[in-house]
Amino acid sequence: MRVSRLLVLVVAVAEVRAEALCQLGHSQARRFLLGEFGPPLEPRVRPISLAGRRADVGESCSHHDPTLGDGVISVKTILMMGSIGMTDTMAPQLGQLQAFREVARLGTISRAAEALFVSQPALTARIQGLERTLGSSLFVRGRHGSRLTEVGRAFLPHAERALTALERGRAAVAEVVSGSGGRLTIGAAPAVSTYVLPTMLHRFQADHPDVHLSVRSGHSEDVLEMVLREEVDLGLMRPIQHADVISSLLYEDELVLVVHHGHPFASRGEIPMERMATEHLILFDRTSSYHELTSAVFRQAGIAPRGYLEVDNIDAAKRMVEQRLGIALLPRTSVLAEIGTGRLFPVKITDMAPLKRQIVVARRRDAGEMGLSAAAFLRTLDGLRPDEELSHHFLA
Repeated sequence: MRVSRLLVLVVAVAEVRAEALCQLGHSQARRFLLGEFGPPLEPRVRPISLAGRRADVGESCSHHDPTLGDGVISVKTILMMGSIGMTDTMAPQLGQLQAFREVARLGTISRAAEALFVSQPALTARIQGLERTLGSSLFVRGRHGSRLTEVGRAFLPHAERALTALERGRAAVAEVVSGSGGRLTIGAAPAVSTYVLPTMLHRFQADHPDVHLSVRSGHSEDVLEMVLREEVDLGLMRPIQHADVISSLLYEDELVLVVHHGHPFASRGEIPMERMATEHLILFDRTSSYHELTSAVFRQAGIAPRGYLEVDNIDAAKRMVEQRLGIALLPRTSVLAEIGTGRLFPVKITDMAPLKRQIVVARRRDAGEMGLSAAAFLRTLDGLRPDEELSHHFLA
């Protein structure tokens, strides 16, 4: 007979059997294995040598795996008990466990058969098959029904747990297949994760509440590395060419000049670029992708800013503008809340072409078929314009 390759089932059955043996106690467990309660299990469980020492069932029950909870023996401990060479025909079947649970619950073969929509002979055969597998009787049959033996009582809670785990597993698979469950890990550049991604996730989670979400932030170069190392399912970042990555445009974010509410530019609404250069500017330092973008504009116009202060993040720049330390060119999506509340005012630069930066969604080229949760997230974003969505949220 070929050894089953369904390792999960083997582990589950082995754990249930081992746990039931521990609850019987060492002396009764030995008698159980030696066949005093039924056919001997010696061909199925045999002591082995592990790390230069011999281990048997008498000492195995004292080794518990804390990650599995009280009373649950780890697979390592089961192997210390003995080498379990469980074959396909020896492993309890789902129908057998269901039959055992229903007879234990209802007390009679006839009621259990009716509950499971099977014939009484078929249900009896399932119980007998399970008893052969376990090597002991599970029920005492009488005129008034069936009651559990001591072995049956020890085995019942673990059979119920195994069935519950299978039912939960089926539900989890159904959620993943439907796209309503599963996991999704997203990497995002700081401006995206702070100002845009929350709105995206709010919409996505409304339709997929059971998907477990995880977000990691970093500069676009860092997000690219996350994608390449498959630490994230999707990366939201500025475009960076790489042979192993495919990407598609998510949205464009425009840089807008903002001033505090008492600044003279606030009442004018628009100014030429040369006038902007006479003001104290708050600019991004060289660690930011916005640095080269804004520096290039001044170089092309042949204008040198009169004075400036460098920062390494958008929030710092916004707070400094509010405190009247200068004016700043910032991504529109990052200042919509402040514009909506009147803390900052946008000013149009009449002789400067719009400064726009693209944000793309990226994934590994060889990642294979996209995960269902990731595909559902992209469907949610299909046609989404973050700048418009956020404008509606803050300015409505």
